[in-house]
Amino acid sequence: MAEKIPSVKNEKQYEALRDQGYSKEKSARIANTSNSGEKGGKSEKYEERTKKDLYEQAKKVGIDGRSKMNKKELIEALRNN
Repeated sequence: MAEKIPSVKNEKQYEALRDQGYSKEKSARIANTSNSGEKGGKSEKYEERTKKDLYEQAKKVGIDGRSKMNKKELIEALRNN
């Protein structure tokens, strides 16, 4: 049986993420965002965000163990996820 590839909006970005070692699910999730492939985001730096905001972002991207992390650990996990 052929392997099913998730449906994605930005195929080029999906393939680039897969080449970097991201899972199919994570690659599809990123490539399906509304601003997929756009540069020049205006989000504030992680260090300027509250721990609660970082926790919510970690929850959104599925980081395990986030409830036990401090702000510095949340930032590290988000950057390396």
